Amino acid sequence: MSRSVYVGTAGWSVPREYGALFPDTGTHLQRYATHLMAAEINSSFYRPHQPQTYLRWAQSVPSVFRFSVKLPKLITHVQRLQNCEALFDEFLAQCRQLGDRLGCLLIQLPPSLAYDPVTAAAFFRMLRQRYEGTAVLEPRHETWREANGLLIEHRIGRVAADPSPITGGTTPGGWSGVRYWRLHGSPRIYYSDYDVSRLQVLAAKIQLSAQAGAETWCIFDNTASGFALGNALSLRALLGPLV
Repeated sequence: MSRSVYVGTAGWSVPREYGALFPDTGTHLQRYATHLMAAEINSSFYRPHQPQTYLRWAQSVPSVFRFSVKLPKLITHVQRLQNCEALFDEFLAQCRQLGDRLGCLLIQLPPSLAYDPVTAAAFFRMLRQRYEGTAVLEPRHETWREANGLLIEHRIGRVAADPSPITGGTTPGGWSGVRYWRLHGSPRIYYSDYDVSRLQVLAAKIQLSAQAGAETWCIFDNTASGFALGNALSLRALLGPLV
């Protein structure tokens, strides 16, 4: 059955307090993938991975599992989306070894990067010349509110982040074909737990997104105190057959 809702965490750590829910054998990823069918690869932001590493990850998970892969900081933070064709080609050659388990590319921008229509349009054209799949943008400068039309034109979703430094940034934007929630933890970023009431509200939004036919992602990034996995498992239970 084709899936359109993907719930998971940043990385695939299984904290000790949840260990009893997972098999005793296998790699961390193999154990994780017995309960959740999506994960976000953040390590690609900091360093490249060998193509064989991506291939091994793909071979470790079920056919319905999907990875979201974060673009390298060399592209987003160092080159700031400019003159990065060779870097993007190198990154894409690596992560394409995921095959059909490659579900989404995540483009997170530095807070200092303001929206420049010329630079942004050139970058998205370059991306779309090379990659036709799902892509989402997490901007962190208020001026990117002006980019909605450009995102729609290039079929790029805007991440709904919690917390978000952008007005309205907790709601998905851009192209409506994909909606991607990225929960960093609030009020304390990376640390705070999401209680049941907040997860219920989130589940209702995800259900509406799925009913609208959008590819829908929800990734918990509140990993510092180990809450991400528990939140993802709780949300999965609330969503039932959708995931």
